[in-house]
Formats: sequence, structure tokens, C-alpha cells
Amino acid sequence: MRAPKFWYNEPNIISSALLPLSKIYALSCNIRNKFINPASTAAPVICIGNLVAGGAGKTLVALSLANVLKNHSVAFLTRGYGGSFVGPIKVNPETHSFKQVGDEALLLSRAAPTWLAHNRIAGAQAAIADGAKVIIMDDGFQNLSIIKNYSLIVIEGESGFGNYRLIPSGPLRESINDGLARTDATIIIGDDKFGVSNIIPRSIPLLKAIITPTLEGKKISGKRVVAFAGIGQPKKFFKTLKEMECCILSEHTFSDHHVYTPKEIMNICHEASAVDAIAVTTEKDWVRIPSEVTPLVKKIPVKLEWQDSKIIQSLLEQVINNYKT
Repeated sequence: MRAPKFWYNEPNIISSALLPLSKIYALSCNIRNKFINPASTAAPVICIGNLVAGGAGKTLVALSLANVLKNHSVAFLTRGYGGSFVGPIKVNPETHSFKQVGDEALLLSRAAPTWLAHNRIAGAQAAIADGAKVIIMDDGFQNLSIIKNYSLIVIEGESGFGNYRLIPSGPLRESINDGLARTDATIIIGDDKFGVSNIIPRSIPLLKAIITPTLEGKKISGKRVVAFAGIGQPKKFFKTLKEMECCILSEHTFSDHHVYTPKEIMNICHEASAVDAIAVTTEKDWVRIPSEVTPLVKKIPVKLEWQDSKIIQSLLEQVINNYKT
């Protein structure tokens, strides 16, 4: 799905016409939540979520937190969006495909043990039985079936909360007040262009970070490229390329989690070849490219860079210590 443009503009006639459906959506969520009895787990659960539909950088945050907690036997827990498996199943990056487990699960599994489960409780239990001492839940903030010991909300600074309306009138999965009431810390990635930090209560820690290419990704700096991306916020990828001083000859956007065909990739590669350029995409897109054409495309791995990494380290260590006591 590609996010409608009106979600991130001032409310217009289309957005207003959808408000009745937004009210039905909110009512249905409230009714569903009243019948949920959250279950606890035998290990602390740290949830990485957001308040809007679409990409905000949750997976990058999850990967970064796993690195911060690398001495604590961390395991990832994910729903495996876009994959066919229901789980619980431990993701094997060598044998599983993105069609089975989704692109995010594949990326996570290369960093730490990753469990895919639509039933998050069953997934957490399987991860703990496998030796996990800390569970990092990638997405699932709105899933109330499992008790979270610490919840971090990721906010994309360049888009904020969009038009501040609920799905489908806007991008919000729930009201900002309801979401912040369950939030232990917030993370703004990139420049806070919409002043979101001004509405975050002072009682909630506010962390800041940026997305930057890894050493491998920087090898493309200054090159002529034809770029394509099928992620929640493709413009973030194109911005990263510009910051790397790449000469972007053309940009191609696809829907989030798009399943590429060999023909689509070959068309882009032919276009790049005709102008003496390199076809480039995100690491998340790269795992969705048919294997027979992956050698023709360069992936640009990125990482999260904290404004102050000591703050997140301290917060997480406190969560783990509090759980032990």
C-alpha cells in the first residue's frame, strides 16, 4: 500500500469526506481492545512502534537497540508483515524467503535470533524457550495482547503525524493522546519539521537520531545512480542519496513491501546502463528482488545514529534491571 498524499497535507475535501469512516475505525478499535486481556512473559518486552501507518524507521531502531543490548541475549519478535507464515517460527535467513517471512524479518534475523508470530504471546514464549532474555518487539504497539515493559514510539521528523487524523482520513492508527499515554519514550528521526516535540509531554523522554549510510553504503557516494524504493517513506532513501552527493538521474517509487518482478528490475537496470549509472535501492528492497537479478543492483545499507547513545543505553539498562528486581 502507498500512503495517500492527502494524509500528509492540510485536511482537504477527501480527508473530510472520510471522517465518518475514521470514527467507525476508532470505535471498532476501542471495542476490540476492551475484550483483550494482556498476558505477561518471562522476559522483559521492549516494543518499538509508531502512531501512524507506514514506515517510520522502526526496524532500524530495533536493530540499533539489539546492538546496544548485545550482552543480554536479545531476540526479535515480529509479525512478519508481507510473509505467508503465521508462526511461531524462528526465522532462518539462509533458508527462508521474504515471501514466507517478510522483508523486515529477514533483515532482523541477520542481526539476532528472530521469531515470527502472529500470536505475539506464543512468539515470545518460543523465543524465551530458545534462550532469549530480552524481547525486542518490532512493531505491535497497538497489539495489546502482550504486556510491554517499555514502549518506544518512533516518529519520522519530516512527516510527523501527518494531518493528525485517524485512518482512513489520515495516517494515525490511534489518537495521539491515547498513544502517548502508553509511551515510555519517543524517538524523532531526522529534522523535526512539524514541531512534534512540542506536543510530547515533558514526562516522556525525547530521543533524537538520524539515518546514515554504513561504510558499505558510502562506497556509492558521489556516483551517478538510478534509484528505486518500495518502502513506507521512499523520499527518505532519495534524501540519503542526495546527502551522499550522488547524482540521481531518476527516482522510481513503489508501494511499501512491493514484490518486484524480473522485468521491473531489468527495465530499471537498462535505464541506468543507458546513462552510465548504477541501479541502487534500499537493503529492505534488495531482499525482495528476484535472485537472478540481484547482482545487477547495489543496495545501500543504512544505520541509526543517536544524538546521544548514552541516554538510550541508560534507559534500556534501567528497564532490564527493574524487571530483574
